[in-house]
Amino acid sequence: MARILVVEDSEKLAQGLRTNLEFDGHEVRLVHDGAQGLDAALDGWPELVILDLMLPGMDGYALLRTARERGLRAPVLILTALGEEAEKVRGFRFGADDYVTKPFGLMELLARVEALLRRSRGTPERVLHEVYRFGTIEVHTTAHVVTRDGVSATLRPREYDLLVALCRRRGEVVSRADLLRDVWGYGDDVVTRTVDTHVAELRRKLEVDPALPRWIVTVPRAGYRLEPDIVDTSTAR
Repeated sequence: MARILVVEDSEKLAQGLRTNLEFDGHEVRLVHDGAQGLDAALDGWPELVILDLMLPGMDGYALLRTARERGLRAPVLILTALGEEAEKVRGFRFGADDYVTKPFGLMELLARVEALLRRSRGTPERVLHEVYRFGTIEVHTTAHVVTRDGVSATLRPREYDLLVALCRRRGEVVSRADLLRDVWGYGDDVVTRTVDTHVAELRRKLEVDPALPRWIVTVPRAGYRLEPDIVDTSTAR
C-alpha cells in the first residue's frame, strides 16, 4: 500500500482514479486545484503524486517546478493531452518521472504507478565510485555530479539515471525495453516513448549539436548507444 496524491480538476476522472487505486490497496487523497495541490504535495504525506497539467489557479507545471524546488522527492506521474509532445518535455524539465497520455488505459496507469513505487522504495545497491568521461563530459556517480567543460550540468533524476545506465553499458546497443526496465522499473507490458524524450533532453544538455549527436546515438530499430571511447575508473565501497 502507498499514499497517493491525485491532483486532477475533473472530479469524475479523479474519483475513478481513487476507486481503482484504492481497489489495489492504496490510500488516496484527491485535490482539484493547483494551489491546494502544492500544499498537499509538500505536507510530507504522499509517496507518489499523479498530476494533471491543466489545473485552475496554479497549473501543473508551476506546481511541479515549485514542489521540486521546495524539496519534493516523491515520484510524480503527469497526465498529458494526446499528442502534446511539448507538454511531456516541459514536464520532464520541471521534474516529472513519467507521463500517461489521456485518454489512458487503466492497466497502463496502474503499471506505471507500481513501477514508480517499486523504484522509489528500492533497496540501495552496493555503492561504487565511478567516473565516466567522454568528450568534455564527466560523470561522478558517488556525488551524482555531471559536468560539461568543467561546469555542472543540471540533470533531472531520471536523466541522470539514464545517462549512468548508458555509461555502464558503453559501446553496447541498449534497447528501449532494457532502459525502461533498468531505469524506470517497467515490465515488458509497458509501452511508452519516455526513453526517447529523456534522451532528447540529455542531448540538449550534453551534446554540442543535439540534432547531430556525437555521443548518445540512435541505433535504428534497436535502441541507443553511448559511443565507446570512454575511460572509467571504479572502486567498490
